[in-house]
Amino acid sequence: MGYYTDKKILVIGGTGTIGQGLVKELVKQKPNVIRIFSRDEYKQYIMEQELDHVSEFRYLIGDVRDYDRVNRAMNDIDIVFNLAAMKHVPSCEYNPTEAIKTNIQGMENVIKAALNNNVEAVIFTSSDKAINPPNTYGATKLLAEKLVQAANFSKGNCRTKFVAVRFGNVMGSRGSVIPLFKKQIEEYRKVTITDKEMTRFMMTLSQAVKLIIDVGEKSVGGEVFILKMPVIKLQHLAEVIIEETCNKLDLKKEEIDIKTIGLRAGERRFEELMTVQESELAFDLGNMYAVLPSYSYTNELYSEEKRVKVGSYNSNDINPISKESVRELLIKEGLI
Repeated sequence: MGYYTDKKILVIGGTGTIGQGLVKELVKQKPNVIRIFSRDEYKQYIMEQELDHVSEFRYLIGDVRDYDRVNRAMNDIDIVFNLAAMKHVPSCEYNPTEAIKTNIQGMENVIKAALNNNVEAVIFTSSDKAINPPNTYGATKLLAEKLVQAANFSKGNCRTKFVAVRFGNVMGSRGSVIPLFKKQIEEYRKVTITDKEMTRFMMTLSQAVKLIIDVGEKSVGGEVFILKMPVIKLQHLAEVIIEETCNKLDLKKEEIDIKTIGLRAGERRFEELMTVQESELAFDLGNMYAVLPSYSYTNELYSEEKRVKVGSYNSNDINPISKESVRELLIKEGLI
């Protein structure tokens, strides 16, 4: 039926927005079991109610920082998805030691447990903020990527393949600006943005989930996969949400103030998904790029004719989509 049919799957950080979207798609392929591993029992309880007690799901309380618990959860598992992270830039900036424990030491625990249990594949979700990181969050994600690639190189005779997926901003995910803007409009009649010229790579939840699922099947091991995604201007996003939210709440959009508050700690005006140096080892797979490790290799998937043009892939050099295209995308995803 599919690559994940009859497989035993562990989703670490499985109660988050992407985790829930992922397990909803994975269960369609009829896996043997999906273990959902997270540290918040309340989120697990809510998820269990919303997913209607699907028989393939098992809920495990634990923290990715705890190797023994991670190792136990990985017993007899085929595929591991590591989605666990401290991901909010200011929070990581002011609590760097905690970010290191979750994002770096947590990844080390996953790698060690995967090798110990000889799992088939580990898929790690990284971030565009890992590129030339100006903040703690990006730095921890970059190092976690390096750990993944190093693990694939030094795994010996273990069968495990280690791969990473580099995300842009996932629309509507927990902590994203879309629900924040809506709340600000409803409660305060204003929207706060850091910079009107700020641009971001945006992907939908369904795109994020499909990318994770696809690379688990297609990857060789050691790659970092990057989805081709549109660039959105923050001002356009704010204006669309103001207009649509005001229509629903019967408010006048002229009464909603857009207030510029400046960049927060660790933020920058644009995002980068692939550096010039990485592009020298990158291949175009149609809807995504694959960046190979420095110990590169070629096979039928990475033939010479699929090499990308050398250059930076960043939101400052790509024309943002129009305001109306932003509106269409949000409506399609049911976010406004």
